[in-house]
Amino acid sequence: LGEMCPQDGVDHLLYAIEHVVKVIGREDTTFVLMGGGPALLEMRQLSHDLCLDDWVALTGRVSDCDLCRYLSTADICFDPDPYTEWANQSTMNKIMEYMAFGKPIVAFDLKESRFSAQQAAVYAKPNDAQEFARLIDELLSDESRRKMMGHFGRRRVEERLSWQYSAPVLLRAYARLFGAEQSGTLVHID
Repeated sequence: LGEMCPQDGVDHLLYAIEHVVKVIGREDTTFVLMGGGPALLEMRQLSHDLCLDDWVALTGRVSDCDLCRYLSTADICFDPDPYTEWANQSTMNKIMEYMAFGKPIVAFDLKESRFSAQQAAVYAKPNDAQEFARLIDELLSDESRRKMMGHFGRRRVEERLSWQYSAPVLLRAYARLFGAEQSGTLVHID
């Protein structure tokens, strides 16, 4: 989802999918990887080299309408961003989008991913494609767990993470950073 860049871990996801299909033996799933970007052609080649053409579709960039259609019908969503110091401290947009759509997530265990998604995701040891694959298989086999996780994520976005809750925190941080709090000047953004 979004831009496929070398640091985004799409290769980890493809290796996890290979494990799901060839080791675990699950051949009843289609994996749709959406997005353009500089790593797209390389990821298409890797998918082909891993003999995943029957299970993986790399769509390239899609329209907002298609994005919503795919996310609305997905059983599980993925954040394969591998551990880096930057990724560990960053919440990826896709995590929030998946939660807004009420989808369960498989992600690597990164600090900010865990903080944002909490029980909306299951977490593999960072950069461990086989554990990622095991978690994919577990969730595909447990519809009630997927529904609970998706419901939790959607509720978390609505009750804790939407703009109405995030804006005041952000404004206080800006006020502290720029000293506006001391001068009595606060900027209000609606």
